[in-house]
Amino acid sequence: MPADAAVQLSIATGVATVSIASPPANALGTAVIEGLSSALDEVEAARSRVIVVRSEVDGYFVAGADLKLLADADGDGFMRYLERFRGVLERFASLPQLSIAAVDGFALGGGLELAMACTLRVATPRAKLGVPEIKLGLLPGAGGTQRLPRLIGRGPALDLLLTGRSIGGEDGARLGLVDRLALDGEADAVAAELAASLAAGPADALAATVRCADAARDLPLRDGLAVERDEIVRLFTTPDAREGIRAFIEKRAPEFG
Repeated sequence: MPADAAVQLSIATGVATVSIASPPANALGTAVIEGLSSALDEVEAARSRVIVVRSEVDGYFVAGADLKLLADADGDGFMRYLERFRGVLERFASLPQLSIAAVDGFALGGGLELAMACTLRVATPRAKLGVPEIKLGLLPGAGGTQRLPRLIGRGPALDLLLTGRSIGGEDGARLGLVDRLALDGEADAVAAELAASLAAGPADALAATVRCADAARDLPLRDGLAVERDEIVRLFTTPDAREGIRAFIEKRAPEFG
């Protein structure tokens, strides 16, 4: 992707790094949304194992929707914008690859929705996480009202959704919105280290584990247990499982394919 693009992509050793670079605040304008879509096209073609989503703009992950772009939009125009953004987030959420959001600044509205569409979230204490749409007479419409309660529970989610207040990374970690807390300025490094570790792991088993965890959230226990059974039976005959078992017996590190 061009060096001056609103979204930049680099791929190395199984890790694709998607960098949002649209100052001053990485607002979700057309260039950023289309850039994310194009980056996903390249990531899928390259078969990267893990994706890291980060920011090139100091103090911001993504500030939210581009309100200047939407100020004069009619209902049809807003629907087109929303569906395009929702489509990108659904692609992130349904990727076979794991994804990690590295947040070291403002992740508000659509920015937090983007982070929540990722598999895991790394954030710093100075991160600002929130869904302030209620202050505009709106609500977060790209998954915010659905993913936030699933991540932190109905009560804490409604607190954020109804007040529009933002919380820091430490409170996000306490609530379960942040999966790893990094020192200020180190979200990228922690996310990159985590991504490298996951990229070296058994990709099929990692993806299956996520599917099982999602089943635990979405399905009755009996159905979730059935998903778990089917996944481990399928995995047992895969080359990675054969390698993992042999490596354990031979007392060496496994080399997953």
